[in-house]
Amino acid sequence: MKVLIVGNGAVGKSSMIQRYCKGVYTSDYKKTIGVDFLERKITLEGEDMRLMIWDTAGQEEFADMTRVYYQGAHAAVVAFSTTDLASFKAVERWIGKVRDQCDNIPMVLVQNKVDLIDQAVMTKEEANGLADKTGLRFYRTSVQENYQIDEVFKYLADCYLQRIREEEKAAIAQKGSSKPKYADTGAPGGGSAANFQSGSKKSGGTVSLATTPRERTKAKKGFSCTIL
Repeated sequence: MKVLIVGNGAVGKSSMIQRYCKGVYTSDYKKTIGVDFLERKITLEGEDMRLMIWDTAGQEEFADMTRVYYQGAHAAVVAFSTTDLASFKAVERWIGKVRDQCDNIPMVLVQNKVDLIDQAVMTKEEANGLADKTGLRFYRTSVQENYQIDEVFKYLADCYLQRIREEEKAAIAQKGSSKPKYADTGAPGGGSAANFQSGSKKSGGTVSLATTPRERTKAKKGFSCTIL
């Protein structure tokens, strides 16, 4: 399962995947050049899953490069920082980028760095209002304190798993409802074979269409089709 993490630079995307995949945290900020990814294996509802989490650069200078890596994603995290107003205002732009490349994949909105809530540059009501406007599941997280990081990815993995199961059920139902054309031809006493009884003869369980002498004479003269 491929999961994207998008958002402005310095909102904690790299730290988030390091915390989730490796269980480590570092406060040293290093700008992601292009893309990077880590993976983690989990078991959910008895299913073994491998999450490949892609960390994309948030700087506009890498936009064309990172957009290519959106393709094939199954879910996405859209992150902003409690202490960065520009990242908050850019959320809808990031959502639009994901939807342009990935159609209707599950997404969550994440307000990171809630451990710095005393330095917040948006109110709780403003953050909730943005979540309501976008229609995304909203999580407040702290990578430093490992708060609600696992919950974010568990929710996305569950969405993906449910979608796969629904698609499998639909495929099975579709396969079960389809029948070969004239499947009941030759069945005794009716069915589609009954439609051929006029001018036909049964022999050995199969239907053979019999022609009259007049029809055979016409057949010798050839067949023509006129389109009106």
